[in-house]
Amino acid sequence: MDKFNIRKRILYRTACFGFCGLMSSFSYSDEGVIIVTADKTEQRVEEVPTSLSTFFGDDMQRQGIEDLATLARKTPSFSFQSTGQSGFNPPVIRGLTSYATAFSSSMLMTVDGVPTLVNQGFENSLLGVERVEILRGPQSALYGKNAEGGVLNIYTRQPDNLPYAQVDGELGSRNKRILRLDASHPLVEDILYLGIAGQFREQDGFIHDRYNGGWADDRKSYDGRAVIRWTPNENSDISLRYSHLNYRDGAALWGSVTAPRYEVNSGTPSWNRSEEEAFSLDVAYQFDSGISLRSITAKTDYYDKLKQDTDFMPAERFFIQRDYHLSNLSQELRVSGEHHGATWLVGVYADKTDNDLSFTNKTPLKTQTIDATLEGSSVSLFGQWLQPIASQWSFTLGGRIEQDRIEIKPQGSSTQSQRWHQFSPKASLQYQWMPEQNVYLSYAEGFRAGGFNPFSPTVNYPAYAPEKVRSYESGIKGLIKTLNLRYSVAAYYMQINDMQVQQFVGPGVTSITNAATAHSSGIEASLDYWLNSQWRFDASIGLNKTRFKHYRDGDNNYDGNKNPYAPDLTFHVGVRYDADSWYANASVDGVGSTYLDPGNQYRRGSYQLLNISAGYPIDQHVTLSAYAQNITNEHYDAVGFMNGNVTVYSPPREWGVRVSYEF
Repeated sequence: MDKFNIRKRILYRTACFGFCGLMSSFSYSDEGVIIVTADKTEQRVEEVPTSLSTFFGDDMQRQGIEDLATLARKTPSFSFQSTGQSGFNPPVIRGLTSYATAFSSSMLMTVDGVPTLVNQGFENSLLGVERVEILRGPQSALYGKNAEGGVLNIYTRQPDNLPYAQVDGELGSRNKRILRLDASHPLVEDILYLGIAGQFREQDGFIHDRYNGGWADDRKSYDGRAVIRWTPNENSDISLRYSHLNYRDGAALWGSVTAPRYEVNSGTPSWNRSEEEAFSLDVAYQFDSGISLRSITAKTDYYDKLKQDTDFMPAERFFIQRDYHLSNLSQELRVSGEHHGATWLVGVYADKTDNDLSFTNKTPLKTQTIDATLEGSSVSLFGQWLQPIASQWSFTLGGRIEQDRIEIKPQGSSTQSQRWHQFSPKASLQYQWMPEQNVYLSYAEGFRAGGFNPFSPTVNYPAYAPEKVRSYESGIKGLIKTLNLRYSVAAYYMQINDMQVQQFVGPGVTSITNAATAHSSGIEASLDYWLNSQWRFDASIGLNKTRFKHYRDGDNNYDGNKNPYAPDLTFHVGVRYDADSWYANASVDGVGSTYLDPGNQYRRGSYQLLNISAGYPIDQHVTLSAYAQNITNEHYDAVGFMNGNVTVYSPPREWGVRVSYEF
């Protein structure tokens, strides 16, 4: 087999076992395994000593998983805050979250190794994606800052000698129109390959603007990606990638807490014109000695451009406006190999951020615009050693030393800077108590980057320190071939120190401080069960309890309160049927109630979404599919967003049909 056709090998392995439902028969040979790279080296999914969910591209397409919000609802202990704004999706993982003005995130996202370190741009259309790996629990030992709660790794389809092309169109409710293209072709066989993917998406809104007429929240976006892959010899694999995303949206999914549902009377024009652009160079080389080298150089730019009415009345009295340019240049270099049965990895990482910020807050009394520049840099050294102790025991030890520096340059004020040093260790002990089944114990530390408050001039732009997490986890996972069952169960406890929380200093002014200590504990479980070659069942559940241990805000005592945006429950139940000529899916995804503020006064209620989809191949090239999401038209509005002033509306029921042509 061509060593560079890794994509086909991995998909074949998963197909042979039936995980993706790509074949109608089962095979329990050595090829029937799932290989992941969660620890930046290839491992079988049962051998990774952490809670991990894996999704594959073809399977996600059949289930109608087209964005990260839908993917999160099928993953235990993973959700997103309700912001109602495209491209701005703060993740919530194991009860850990972050705030809009923090310019950091509780979870790291990488796309082909390129990191997203902030909430802006934390989105992906999942077009042309080969697989997604979601790691839960602190991963800072290998991934550094902002991986305190977990990591979301997205791997796109690599072009190779096998030509591939898929074009599909979709029509749906509210005049939904989508056109997608995903294609690759060898330019020079065995040496040079080209891959492209892109989509155009447009849909009418559902919030009626009674003042202007029509819909306030129309959606339109364009995104695309291109890759040139060069394999000059058997040892080298080089990819140059470019991606671009462009939003042309109307208003956020916001309304007044006192107005009729889905209605606004906005005299202030609201829009979202955000864009993202990323370049990366990915170089992999394998020496004859077996040592592998990997270098990823990346440059990302996100332009967060938004204006939003906040009182939804005809007069232009209240609005907010953002004009941010968030830029990051990063470099990772690592080498890995084996030594007398042990697997090792060492690497260095450095990045430089340059964020130009302009924020406007309009009130009847005044219009205030604050301009500032946030510059930062980090450099780190990391490594990991996996040592088999005996035939059934193994021990993993890893760690990262990191230095972060950040500087704020407010317009009209003096420059300030801060520097932090952090050591993030991890250790795990794993025992293979039966073939294909493992039990593990692990300890890990993680952290979220510190920063400055760029929009708090009245308190002199105060700094806040990194948030730190200590995690203890035990789990069991495995593959029972005789029962056609893959399962995993994990229990964890986390201590959260120097917790970053948002406090309201005054009208329209917020400040992030290290005001709290907290603890988070929970249980996660997932299973995939194949009854036979046609029926598949999958389920997952996440039970989480994240509470403030000590938190005072002036005269307010929040001890024992829930962390905002952190649900106590997430679950998913799905069933799938694959016939010779058609397939069908049905699922129920649920999220428990969440509070929107530290005082636990405002909330979004719990909800359950019923979704179905089905597909029929008309011939060997054309497939017709249909779907319906939120069939019961469940309402799960976030009432009381922005300190009680805003309702973030949940979208109504959606349906659509899709025609795909693959050749």
